[in-house]
Amino acid sequence: MLDVRRLRLLRDLAQHGTIAAVAAAHTYTPSAVSQQLAALEREAGVALLERTGRRVALTPAGRTLVAHAEEVLTALERAGAALAASRAGLSGPLRIGAFPTAMRTLLPPALVALGDAHPALELTVQELDPAVVPRLLRDGTLDVALVHDYDLVPIEPDPALRTAPLLDETIFIAATGPRRLAQCRDEPWILASQGTLCHTMTIRACEAAGFSPRVRHHADDFVTVLTFVAAGQGVALVPELAATDVPGGVVLTPLPTRRRTRLAFRAGAARHPAVAAFARTLGIDLDEH
Repeated sequence: MLDVRRLRLLRDLAQHGTIAAVAAAHTYTPSAVSQQLAALEREAGVALLERTGRRVALTPAGRTLVAHAEEVLTALERAGAALAASRAGLSGPLRIGAFPTAMRTLLPPALVALGDAHPALELTVQELDPAVVPRLLRDGTLDVALVHDYDLVPIEPDPALRTAPLLDETIFIAATGPRRLAQCRDEPWILASQGTLCHTMTIRACEAAGFSPRVRHHADDFVTVLTFVAAGQGVALVPELAATDVPGGVVLTPLPTRRRTRLAFRAGAARHPAVAAFARTLGIDLDEH
């Protein structure tokens, strides 16, 4: 019999690419992960991994087992959802992740509606950049999350997760006057922190316009970004959801690129009553997904 916890480690190795990354994701040591994967190989009776220099790669049998592991883990998620649905009323924890703009705009009314309808639910929220959300959903730290991606920075497919669309937004150039993107070549720029999707989007948008942005400031909160633009500190790209209460003197010029907000959850969890209830407060019917 194959151990489910070890199957999860093998699945995560296929996702992360290194034993060190799997160990970090699970707060194990690399040695412990290697031992568990070696035990899984003994259970399977076939080589699942092969060394390529300092890295470990999956064998054909390993890739086959990963595909089945996804099915097993999804089935277990569905089983947990079915058990939760059999209980009277909604109770227990629902761990939610969201990016900063969603925390300020989309999430508060959803939390109020969900708390009023299901007071026994224990709602907890963590502010996160979408880049780190997939790992936290896969390892069970989060149950659901609001994430976003851009035309220029699409979400990488993840067989362990599912998403449902919520919002499609315009991206604007924020400046002290009307600007085309190419006209901002020599302007100072205000960018989000390195490693965030918003930072990557701005870099790629500028490169597509034929230049690299000259970065003066880094700020992740769009209220701060717009305040800095109004103070003449530079230009920035901001999404429609953040383009509220725009300070005087700031002009927003729309770009053709778009940002999409989605609800993300583990494969098999769409029918979990708490996940489905949260989706409904956002106007999403997970029966269609």
